[in-house]
Amino acid sequence: MARFAPVTRKMVAEEAGVSETIVSYVLNKNRSVSQEKRLRVETAVKKLGYRPNTIARMLKSKQSLHILFIADKIENEHFGKMLAEMNSLLYNQGYLISLAPNRDNDEFIQHIISRQLDGVIISSISMQESYINALSEAGIPVVVLMTRNYNNLSTNIGKIYPGLYDGARECVKHLYANGCRDIIYIDRMSNSGHFSDFSDLRLKGYLDELSALNLPFNSERIITGCANEEEVMEKITSYIKKDMPVDAIFARNDYLAAIAIRVMRELKINVPNDIKIVGFDNSNISRHIIPSLTTVEIDRKGTAHAAVELLQDMMEGKPVSSIELKTCLIVRESTLTV
Repeated sequence: MARFAPVTRKMVAEEAGVSETIVSYVLNKNRSVSQEKRLRVETAVKKLGYRPNTIARMLKSKQSLHILFIADKIENEHFGKMLAEMNSLLYNQGYLISLAPNRDNDEFIQHIISRQLDGVIISSISMQESYINALSEAGIPVVVLMTRNYNNLSTNIGKIYPGLYDGARECVKHLYANGCRDIIYIDRMSNSGHFSDFSDLRLKGYLDELSALNLPFNSERIITGCANEEEVMEKITSYIKKDMPVDAIFARNDYLAAIAIRVMRELKINVPNDIKIVGFDNSNISRHIIPSLTTVEIDRKGTAHAAVELLQDMMEGKPVSSIELKTCLIVRESTLTV
């Protein structure tokens, strides 16, 4: 098996034709160095593939150089893409980032605290507010991607607003503009009973826009309480067969929207001529199902950059803040009447 000797600062200095001290100044960014020497060092670092001694850095700074990203469904394509974006930003700075599912219990929180992580990023509608605050109170910098409204989230926690509320309202506006007046909502699936309430920003956006447009609503218009896709299909089918008025379906994600399209096909209901369907997340499936799916694209790259930037500011002791982003409605065949 081949063995690879680590690239040292001495090797970088020799390649760049400068002293090791100059290399340290450039890498640590703590002294003024001429532009010409800085460029030579940066070129040598890139050419040789130099990486800082992580263990030495950890001992000196008392950091773990480890960030944790907590999500509800880690197998979800959306969270995988988010993790990839954050990893691309953090890896070159010497950090590792891990993705973990929310277990929502005392043992899970204590386990995180005992790891002495440098920071935690959370995107979960099921994680209890008290647990999020407990992580912050333990001295861990915490950034929350705001998927729902909270009652008493600590002011020491950074907040990223990905635009879910406005994105949901745009979906309803789009359906209304295309003649829809009876719009039902498909809520998330959960094996553990974690379903959306009115604090969920997608559901709240749907409800608030219905109200703003004076559209009819009752609780039966929310398909919820399903543990798996079979139950989702059964509830949609039951709703349609009751002859309840419906001309549009807004699903909280593209996977649920794809299930709805399958149900319509089995019931021989034309999408979009009879019922229009929108999803959320702009996942890969949205482009490839038939008809292609109108959906909302979350700015994953912008959200990842904002979360990492906010977390690093907090690790450096800068004031805690919040960042707001926007979503984008992508119109495809599922809402375009032929």
